[in-house]
Amino acid sequence: MKRIGSICLLGIGSGLAISIGGTVYLSVENPVVGSVLFAVGLYAVVLNGLYLYTGKIGYLVEQKEKKPYLILLLTTWIGNLVGTALGAGLLSQTRIGGNIRERAAALCQTKLSDSLASILILAFFCGILMYVAVEGFRSGGNPLIVIFSVSVFILCGFEHCIANMFYFSLAGVWSLQTVGYLLVMTLGNSLGGMLLPAFKRARP
Repeated sequence: MKRIGSICLLGIGSGLAISIGGTVYLSVENPVVGSVLFAVGLYAVVLNGLYLYTGKIGYLVEQKEKKPYLILLLTTWIGNLVGTALGAGLLSQTRIGGNIRERAAALCQTKLSDSLASILILAFFCGILMYVAVEGFRSGGNPLIVIFSVSVFILCGFEHCIANMFYFSLAGVWSLQTVGYLLVMTLGNSLGGMLLPAFKRARP
């Protein structure tokens, strides 16, 4: 239970970090600038050893014991949800809350009006880039791979389930439909995140 609690706390911290990235993205007019600055959120995650679902899912492939790692992933996902909801709730009480809430609402309308097939595919490609970002930083410690990977997924319009937790919470658009879309995003991120590790395991 103690380990579960620690994982959840690290997941909450990660959710708060992504909330910061989401806030700056919603606060600037230039999408390129916003995408680059959003990367601060993921950089805070990898630099401080926080637990982000989309940064952890790719490593399921290499686990010999799947069950403990699946529990870690589920706990991380829940922690991320709590952290992003907490971040959205706190920021809603500030002077910037109204402005970023309006922008989040418009963004969420676009996402929730899309088809589930489109959402799945966009989330799949985001998952690939998230693995590239985290594994690249783990291997070389270079923050540029984090910045470029995050910027690319945002500018391409790919779907990141944890960032969307923040946007959904900030916009206050939770419903059964929203939960369904979030689960599809999570599935897409998961499949994409495990793709490159699976390819690497197939090498002779």
